[in-house]
Parts: sequence; C-alpha cells; structure tokens
Amino acid sequence: MSERKKKLYLILSLGFLSAIGPFSIDMYLPGFNEIAVDLNTDIAHIGLSLSSFFIGISVGQLIYGPLLDRFGRKGPLYIGLGIYIISSFASVLVHDADQLIGLRFFQALGSCAGMVASRALVRDLFPISEIAKTFSYLMLVIALSPIIAPTFGGFLAFRFPWQSIFITLGIIGILTILSTVYWIPSGREPDKTKSLKPKSILKSYAEVAINPHFYIYAVVSSVSFSGLYAYIGGSADLFLNYYKLSQQEYGIIFAVISIGMTISGQINTILLKKFSSEKITFNALVIQCIIGVVMLLMYEVGWVNLFTTVIIICIFLSMLGLIFPNTSAMTLEPFSRNAGTASALMGSLQLGMGAMVTGIVNVIPHHGGHLIYIIMLICCVVSILVFQIGTVKVFPKYNTIT
Repeated sequence: MSERKKKLYLILSLGFLSAIGPFSIDMYLPGFNEIAVDLNTDIAHIGLSLSSFFIGISVGQLIYGPLLDRFGRKGPLYIGLGIYIISSFASVLVHDADQLIGLRFFQALGSCAGMVASRALVRDLFPISEIAKTFSYLMLVIALSPIIAPTFGGFLAFRFPWQSIFITLGIIGILTILSTVYWIPSGREPDKTKSLKPKSILKSYAEVAINPHFYIYAVVSSVSFSGLYAYIGGSADLFLNYYKLSQQEYGIIFAVISIGMTISGQINTILLKKFSSEKITFNALVIQCIIGVVMLLMYEVGWVNLFTTVIIICIFLSMLGLIFPNTSAMTLEPFSRNAGTASALMGSLQLGMGAMVTGIVNVIPHHGGHLIYIIMLICCVVSILVFQIGTVKVFPKYNTIT
C-alpha cells in the first residue's frame, strides 16, 4: 500500500474515532417521538438521555486522558469501544426512559475513548505544522455525521422499530474497532513514569490547565461549540413539534444545516496556507456574532419561517468549521508528553458545557427557537471576549510553552 493511501486510511480511521460520539447523538434524534411513545413518556424526558450522554462523555474523557498517557493509546481505546458496543446493544432492551438515560451515560463513557485518543494520536503522528490541517480533515468526517446520521436514523425510525438505531450503533462500534486495529499506528509509547494515583493525576491536569494556550483556546473552543449543542438539544422540539416535520424531513433538514460545517472545514485548509490559526479564528468568531444578532432580531420581529431558520442556523454553525480545527490545534500545540491529558481536559470542557446547555434547553419551557437563538448568541459573544482577553492581555505576559 502506498504512503498516500496509508495516510488517507489513517485520517479516515481517526475521523471515525472522533465522530463516534457525535454520530451516537445525531442518529437517534429523529426517533425521539417513537421512543417517547414506546416508553410512555414525553420528548423532554427522552431529551434528558441526551444530557446524560454529554455528562458521560465529559466525565469519561477525564478518566481516559491519564490512561492513554500511561498505557499507550490503543489498550484503553479498545476497552472504551467495548463498553460502547455493549451499552448500544443493551439499549435495545430498555423498558423505561430512566433505563435509557442510564445506558446512554455508559454508551458515552465508551465513545469518548475514541474522541480523546483520536486527538492525542493527531498530536503523536503529525508534525505541529500539519496539526490544524489534519483537524480540518477530521472535521470533514465529523461534519458528515450530522448529515448522514439523522438522515439514516430518520429512515430507520420510519421503517423499523426505534431499537434498530441502537443495533446499528453497536455494529458501527465493531467496525470502528476493526479500522483501529488495521489502519491506526500505536502512537506515543506508554509512559511508565506516569502515576495513576489521584494526586498525580490532578497534578497533571493542573499543569495542563494553567498553561495560557490551553485555558484560553480550550474555553473559546468549548463555549463556541456550546452554540451547536444548544441547537442539537432543541432541534427535535423545534422541527418535530413547532414546524411539524416528519422524522425523515427532520433528518434531511438536520443534514442540510450541517453541510455548512463540512464546507467551511475544507475552506479552512485553504485559508491556513495564507493566514494564521489565530486570525482565522478571530474573524470566524466576529462573523458568528453578527449572524447571532441577526438571527435573534429576525425572530423578535417575526421574520422567521422554516426556510429562514434553516439558512441562518446553517451559516451560524458553519463558522465552527473554521473555529474548531484551529482552536483544537492551538490548544494542543504546547503539549507532547501530556497530549492525552490535554486532549481529555479539552474534550471534557467542551462536552461538559454541552451537557449544561442541552440541559438548559430541555428543562426551561420554550416554544419555537427563541431560547436556542439566545443561547447561541451568548456563546459566540463570550467566545470572542475570551479570545480577545487572551490575545491582548494574557499571551503578552505569559509566552509559556509546556
């Protein structure tokens, strides 16, 4: 096999690892109505299974980070994927919403191993100059998830019982293990000096957290991405209940909105040839804030319908295709020895905020997209403020590389 093909399979496999969590979120959203009816509850209750998934994925990443540094990348990864597969198949057997909420937590604990390991492996296997570009390629695979997953999930929910969605996710987990075995190198060697005592683990996380490159760029990435989770958390209610779409129509709309992220992620690889990651990120945040203001104002004056809702959300979320690859690269750049720990802490922060935002969307009573638009605007405003504080106030004082 040629080196070019090996690199292609490597990036695709890393993309699958990165996308298994998002795929597990997006694929079951079109089945919310059927799941709620079958389990004798409402969509809001089923929505808590989304929050439990985010909680599990944020907590689990903190567990896998030190394990990936101590034992190497693949051992903990296989264990995590095993947990994911078992939880996926077990979800077929649930009899009430609370059981589903619990199993989604464990499914998340398994899936986050792939998310942490994939970021750490990018740091291991690619030179620093190629990290942002590689994350853009991974973003393509991740962005395909909300295009393919809800469409396929809507088809399954329409043609078969909703349990077929979780059977499919279990099969995807098995295929992901196989691609990892055959196409992904081991990455950094296990660090036997790494202690797994709680005090040592906390010290490792503290060393990462106090680095200005980490806490500025990780917060920018996490807060800006929370706008996506606000949309994900409220999209089922917005499109299924407010706009009265079918499951298949919802899946198609979800896919259309996600196309923007796919395109912008690849535009980022072109922009990186001429502009720095910092400049691309700042301009994307500015555009996102402008779109957020327009989005909320249009709702307030009654200029929103299904068409304008889809277009404006698509443009808003497309900026994440520029923000996420660059902030991820800038966050992990200072770390080589602690790449697993840094990747875990970054991912935990992102998903922890995602859990909080989806919880807010599902708990606070609302109708239509008003609450979603408010949260999305708050997220991009906070992100650009943190970015500016970092570049203007923090980095000039602390030019530290760990």
